[in-house]
Amino acid sequence: MPKSYKIAVIAGDGIGPEVVREGVRVLERIAAIEGFGVGLTRFPFGAEHYLKTKEIMPDSAFEEIRGHDAILLGAIGDPRIQVGLLEFGIIARMRFGLDLYVNLRPVKLYAEHLCPLKDKRPEDVDFAVVRENTEDAYAGMYGYFKKGTPDEIATQEILFTRKGVERIIRFAFELARRRGRGKKLTLVDKANAVRAMDLWTRTFEEVGREYPDIARDHAYIDAATMWCVKNPEWFDTVVTSNMFGDILTDLAAMIQGGLGVAASGNLHPGRVSLFEPIHGSAPKYAGKNVASPIATVMAVQMMLDYLGEKRAAQRIEEAVAGLLRTKRIPSLGSDSGLGTGAVGDLVLGELERAKVPA
Repeated sequence: MPKSYKIAVIAGDGIGPEVVREGVRVLERIAAIEGFGVGLTRFPFGAEHYLKTKEIMPDSAFEEIRGHDAILLGAIGDPRIQVGLLEFGIIARMRFGLDLYVNLRPVKLYAEHLCPLKDKRPEDVDFAVVRENTEDAYAGMYGYFKKGTPDEIATQEILFTRKGVERIIRFAFELARRRGRGKKLTLVDKANAVRAMDLWTRTFEEVGREYPDIARDHAYIDAATMWCVKNPEWFDTVVTSNMFGDILTDLAAMIQGGLGVAASGNLHPGRVSLFEPIHGSAPKYAGKNVASPIATVMAVQMMLDYLGEKRAAQRIEEAVAGLLRTKRIPSLGSDSGLGTGAVGDLVLGELERAKVPA
């Protein structure tokens, strides 16, 4: 019998339902082409559901999601809802509750005209950022004293554990080995000013001794952002903390063509993991059929690669790359002149023609 995968789908808010619709179309078509099954379970969680029911994500639904092979998420966030309420109740709940400790962000330029950097070509922009996903200032330990007064104090604690730092660094070394390009891993930190990050420096050195085939490099976060723009070809695989990774990967997304192509995986290797575009809910574009679904399509590509469907993932990537190289999809924003569904149609058609190894 052909293999089948259980996929939880949370379309979410804003443009989420539109781009997820196209991502699911691509998923179902590629499954038919490559001969595997997908069973979709759709969950309603997001702003509309919350406004109707005051329910964010009940325990029963969380446990049901845990039983799937992967999760496809559109976007969460709505200006009608208190900032952070849905983000922490849905995204952070899955990230922390499922222990999705790896945030993997490929940075790959498919067509030279999409890069805002002068004279940078696809071979110059092809690296991966491994961001720790469950610690740092995002762990949620914060508080206020004398709130609302001129003497107010706000605190937010940064949390790093040896276990958390070591497992993300080890994942990054393994990824650098699998990528097989420059076989170089760059640690990005700020240990000269944030002294707690000495834990990262020491762990990187200790774990690195187990990977003599991987060259080690180091950059402080401020320098790394500069080099990302000036010399992106210097990077192969990058490992960094939650906060710095959040910032660095949005910058990196722009040099690959913008948020319209950037996807991410929130991973716990061997367990149910979550895949999403990184562009957010963009409520001002919701319902207008102008949002590019390419980032969601690439999230589907990442999901299939994670699930072991390598040919399917390669076929999607080659289809998207071909459409971008030939400018049949001329840009990745709302100014492309193509509607959300039209872009989805182009990808579906190109899937049949994409060439992948036998």
